Amino acid sequence: MLAIDRLLTLYSWIIIIRALISWVSPDPSNPVVRILHQITEPVLAPLRRLVPPEKLAGMDISPLIAIFLIQVIQHFLY
Repeated sequence: MLAIDRLLTLYSWIIIIRALISWVSPDPSNPVVRILHQITEPVLAPLRRLVPPEKLAGMDISPLIAIFLIQVIQHFLY
């Protein structure tokens, strides 16, 4: 259980880093940006389809939803 909790915490931080980097218009060919995108997009894309940024004045809240869901999962692990 501890390993799963730590992996979920790490994944939350990766999502936060991706969200912060997105604010500065990173170069999409940058290897770090590509890796962050590859790791997080499988979770964020379905959430983005549920709550499209166009409906929220262009604001993408999929990272917030993902982190919330991760915290819910972590809560139920204990």
